[in-house]
Amino acid sequence: MQLLVFILAYPFLWLISILPYRLFYLFSDFVFFLVYHIIGYRKKVVRDNLELVFPKKSKEEIHRIQKDFFKHMCDMFLEMVKTMNLSKEDVKKRYHITNVDCILDIEKEKSILVPCSHYANWEWNVSLNLYVQSKGYAVYQKVANVYFDRMVKKFRSRWNTELITTHETVKTVIRNEKKGVKSIYGMVSDQSPMVVHAHYWDSFMGITVPIYNGTEVLARKLDLAVVFLKVSKVKRGYYQAEFIPITLAGKHTAPNEITKKFIELAEQQIREKPEHYLWSHKRWKHRDKVPPEFQ
Repeated sequence: MQLLVFILAYPFLWLISILPYRLFYLFSDFVFFLVYHIIGYRKKVVRDNLELVFPKKSKEEIHRIQKDFFKHMCDMFLEMVKTMNLSKEDVKKRYHITNVDCILDIEKEKSILVPCSHYANWEWNVSLNLYVQSKGYAVYQKVANVYFDRMVKKFRSRWNTELITTHETVKTVIRNEKKGVKSIYGMVSDQSPMVVHAHYWDSFMGITVPIYNGTEVLARKLDLAVVFLKVSKVKRGYYQAEFIPITLAGKHTAPNEITKKFIELAEQQIREKPEHYLWSHKRWKHRDKVPPEFQ
């Protein structure tokens, strides 16, 4: 069944990926109409999340952000498909890094963990490896359909990037450090971990929830650098990335310092233009299960 689904879907995805940009974004407008006005995909989840973290915003403001989010979400997910036939020249034109020298200087001395949030277009973050000398890794969630998983790994790996799952991350980083292989690891770090696996809770957008702190654990144990990746949507189809150093020496940071700084930077980014954050995932679903020690 997985193979049949892949065979049926692949030609359609490929056709989307080769559309000229004008037609590509017209198609995205059509998808938005279906998703928002006809299907109503996760509209309640998005509205509930926005009302939760922005209690002072009016209903009109919430509605505007919600609608703009869905427009951006359709663009962003179709831009993932566009990656199938996106050239190096095109991605460099549409995904601009303002301070690439920052990462080039750091990588001469240390391996770097590059956390980011589900903001703007995190799919094209893998193009960062077109600019660096170190081995590049991107941490990703394995796709359930094995054929689509192979496709995702193939297209994301075109730009000097090796994809590793969350379960492979720790052993990969430790192995490379033991061998003296300087590497750069990109990871989306604002997911909601399962409560049973949550070791740290903190306020995110004003709500106490479990927070992944694996980046900090690795940085402090192996003395790695940590650099936040801030990505902004300049206009439709164009993004701007900026590196913001959190620490150049993980072992010299205080407990929770790295994680708290990541949260602070992620929140600043979201509050600037909330419509570009992924409001459709249930980021705050565990807010009622806060352990006593974190209350």
